[in-house]
Amino acid sequence: MKYGYARVSTTGQDLTIQIESLEKEGCDVIRHEKVSGTSTKGRNELNTLLEFLRDGDELVVVRIDRLARSIRDLQNIVHRLKEKGVVLRAIEQPVNTSTSAGKAFLDMLGVFAEFETNLRKERQMEGIRQAKERGVYKGRSKSIDSDKVKELQSQGMGASKIAKLLGCSRASVYLHWTTE
Repeated sequence: MKYGYARVSTTGQDLTIQIESLEKEGCDVIRHEKVSGTSTKGRNELNTLLEFLRDGDELVVVRIDRLARSIRDLQNIVHRLKEKGVVLRAIEQPVNTSTSAGKAFLDMLGVFAEFETNLRKERQMEGIRQAKERGVYKGRSKSIDSDKVKELQSQGMGASKIAKLLGCSRASVYLHWTTE
Protein backbone atom coordinates (compact mmCIF):
# COMPACT_ATOMS: atom_id res chain seq x y z
CA MET A 1 0.00 0.00 0.00
CA LYS A 2 1.22 3.52 -0.77
CA TYR A 3 1.11 6.18 1.93
CA GLY A 4 1.81 9.84 1.27
CA TYR A 5 3.19 12.39 3.69
CA ALA A 6 3.06 16.15 3.11
CA ARG A 7 4.37 18.90 5.39
CA VAL A 8 4.80 22.64 5.41
CA SER A 9 6.44 24.64 8.19
CA THR A 10 3.84 27.29 8.94
CA THR A 11 0.07 27.59 9.02
CA GLY A 12 0.24 30.27 6.32
CA GLN A 13 1.76 27.87 3.79
CA ASP A 14 -0.35 25.71 1.48
CA LEU A 15 -0.22 21.91 1.21
CA THR A 16 -2.32 21.67 -1.98
CA ILE A 17 0.52 21.10 -4.47
CA GLN A 18 2.08 18.37 -2.34
CA ILE A 19 -1.24 16.62 -1.76
CA GLU A 20 -2.12 16.74 -5.48
CA SER A 21 1.30 15.27 -6.37
CA LEU A 22 0.84 12.46 -3.86
CA GLU A 23 -2.65 11.74 -5.22
CA LYS A 24 -1.23 11.54 -8.78
CA GLU A 25 1.35 9.02 -7.51
CA GLY A 26 -1.52 6.79 -6.40
CA CYS A 27 -1.15 7.14 -2.64
CA ASP A 28 -4.00 5.31 -0.91
CA VAL A 29 -3.70 7.38 2.28
CA ILE A 30 -2.18 10.86 2.62
CA ARG A 31 -1.26 12.33 5.99
CA HIS A 32 -0.30 16.00 6.20
CA GLU A 33 0.58 18.62 8.78
CA LYS A 34 1.74 22.19 9.24
CA VAL A 35 4.70 22.01 11.60
CA SER A 36 8.44 22.69 11.48
CA GLY A 37 10.59 19.93 10.04
CA THR A 38 13.64 20.73 12.15
CA SER A 39 12.62 17.99 14.59
CA THR A 40 10.32 14.99 14.67
CA LYS A 41 8.87 16.18 17.99
CA GLY A 42 5.30 17.39 17.66
CA ARG A 43 4.88 15.87 14.21
CA ASN A 44 1.88 13.75 15.08
CA GLU A 45 0.90 12.81 11.52
CA LEU A 46 4.41 11.59 10.70
CA ASN A 47 4.61 9.62 13.93
CA THR A 48 1.20 8.07 13.24
CA LEU A 49 2.43 6.96 9.82
CA LEU A 50 5.69 5.58 11.19
CA GLU A 51 3.75 3.49 13.71
CA PHE A 52 1.17 2.29 11.19
CA LEU A 53 3.34 1.35 8.17
CA ARG A 54 3.87 -2.38 7.60
CA ASP A 55 6.19 -4.66 5.62
CA GLY A 56 5.76 -4.08 1.89
CA ASP A 57 4.27 -0.59 2.25
CA GLU A 58 5.71 2.45 0.52
CA LEU A 59 6.03 5.92 2.04
CA VAL A 60 5.98 8.65 -0.61
CA VAL A 61 6.99 12.29 -0.13
CA VAL A 62 7.30 15.05 -2.70
CA ARG A 63 10.83 15.98 -1.55
CA ILE A 64 13.03 14.68 1.24
CA ASP A 65 13.09 18.05 3.03
CA ARG A 66 9.34 17.58 3.65
CA LEU A 67 10.27 14.51 5.73
CA ALA A 68 13.34 15.76 7.64
CA ARG A 69 15.64 18.78 7.89
CA SER A 70 18.46 17.14 9.84
CA ILE A 71 20.57 14.19 8.78
CA ARG A 72 20.03 12.59 12.22
CA ASP A 73 16.22 12.71 11.94
CA LEU A 74 16.35 11.47 8.35
CA GLN A 75 18.60 8.56 9.30
CA ASN A 76 16.34 7.67 12.24
CA ILE A 77 13.22 7.74 10.06
CA VAL A 78 14.86 5.69 7.29
CA HIS A 79 16.14 3.19 9.89
CA ARG A 80 12.61 2.76 11.32
CA LEU A 81 11.21 2.28 7.83
CA LYS A 82 13.90 -0.25 6.91
CA GLU A 83 13.26 -2.27 10.08
CA LYS A 84 9.59 -2.48 9.10
CA GLY A 85 10.33 -3.40 5.48
CA VAL A 86 8.94 -0.10 4.17
CA VAL A 87 10.32 1.62 1.06
CA LEU A 88 10.77 5.39 1.03
CA ARG A 89 10.39 7.23 -2.27
CA ALA A 90 10.49 10.91 -3.24
CA ILE A 91 8.55 12.14 -6.27
CA GLU A 92 10.75 15.09 -7.30
CA GLN A 93 14.09 13.48 -6.44
CA PRO A 94 15.65 10.15 -7.46
CA VAL A 95 15.19 8.71 -3.98
CA ASN A 96 14.01 5.14 -3.61
CA THR A 97 15.35 3.10 -0.70
CA SER A 98 14.75 -0.13 -2.61
CA THR A 99 17.77 0.69 -4.83
CA SER A 100 21.44 1.35 -4.02
CA ALA A 101 21.53 4.55 -6.08
CA GLY A 102 18.32 5.76 -4.44
CA LYS A 103 19.79 5.19 -0.97
CA ALA A 104 22.99 7.06 -1.86
CA PHE A 105 21.05 10.01 -3.25
CA LEU A 106 18.91 10.05 -0.10
CA ASP A 107 22.00 10.43 2.08
CA MET A 108 23.30 13.28 -0.08
CA LEU A 109 19.98 15.12 0.05
CA GLY A 110 19.87 14.72 3.83
CA VAL A 111 23.28 16.34 4.14
CA PHE A 112 22.20 19.25 1.93
CA ALA A 113 18.91 19.75 3.82
CA GLU A 114 20.80 20.01 7.11
CA PHE A 115 23.40 22.30 5.51
CA GLU A 116 20.61 24.60 4.28
CA THR A 117 19.08 24.75 7.78
CA ASN A 118 22.47 25.58 9.33
CA LEU A 119 23.13 28.31 6.74
CA ARG A 120 19.74 29.87 7.50
CA LYS A 121 20.57 29.93 11.23
CA GLU A 122 23.98 31.48 10.55
CA ARG A 123 22.44 34.20 8.35
CA GLN A 124 19.88 34.94 11.04
CA MET A 125 22.54 35.22 13.75
CA GLU A 126 24.69 37.44 11.50
CA GLY A 127 21.69 39.71 10.87
CA ILE A 128 21.00 39.96 14.60
CA ARG A 129 24.67 40.74 15.32
CA GLN A 130 24.72 43.51 12.70
CA ALA A 131 21.43 44.96 13.97
CA LYS A 132 22.81 45.02 17.53
CA GLU A 133 25.93 46.84 16.31
CA ARG A 134 23.74 49.48 14.66
CA GLY A 135 21.63 49.73 17.82
CA VAL A 136 18.51 48.62 15.97
CA TYR A 137 18.07 45.25 17.65
CA LYS A 138 17.66 45.39 21.39
CA GLY A 139 16.28 41.91 21.95
CA ARG A 140 13.10 41.10 23.77
CA SER A 141 11.97 43.68 26.28
CA LYS A 142 12.21 42.72 29.93
CA SER A 143 9.13 40.95 31.18
CA ILE A 144 9.60 42.02 34.80
CA ASP A 145 11.07 44.94 36.68
CA SER A 146 14.35 43.99 38.37
CA ASP A 147 13.99 46.73 41.01
CA LYS A 148 10.49 45.47 41.88
CA VAL A 149 11.82 41.93 42.40
CA LYS A 150 14.58 43.23 44.69
CA GLU A 151 12.12 45.41 46.62
CA LEU A 152 9.71 42.51 47.20
CA GLN A 153 12.60 40.23 48.12
CA SER A 154 13.86 42.75 50.69
CA GLN A 155 10.38 42.69 52.23
CA GLY A 156 10.88 38.97 52.86
CA MET A 157 8.71 37.71 50.04
CA GLY A 158 9.72 34.38 48.44
CA ALA A 159 10.35 33.74 44.77
CA SER A 160 7.10 31.83 44.21
CA LYS A 161 5.00 34.60 45.70
CA ILE A 162 6.87 37.29 43.74
CA ALA A 163 6.40 35.30 40.52
CA LYS A 164 2.68 34.99 41.16
CA LEU A 165 2.35 38.68 42.01
CA LEU A 166 4.28 39.82 38.91
CA GLY A 167 2.71 37.23 36.59
CA CYS A 168 5.95 35.54 35.58
CA SER A 169 7.85 32.33 36.26
CA ARG A 170 10.05 31.68 39.28
CA ALA A 171 12.98 31.28 36.87
CA SER A 172 12.43 34.88 35.72
CA VAL A 173 12.38 36.04 39.31
CA TYR A 174 15.65 34.22 40.05
CA LEU A 175 17.32 36.07 37.16
CA HIS A 176 16.90 39.25 39.24
CA TRP A 177 17.34 37.66 42.68
CA THR A 178 20.01 39.11 44.98
CA THR A 179 22.01 36.89 47.31
CA GLU A 180 23.35 39.61 49.57
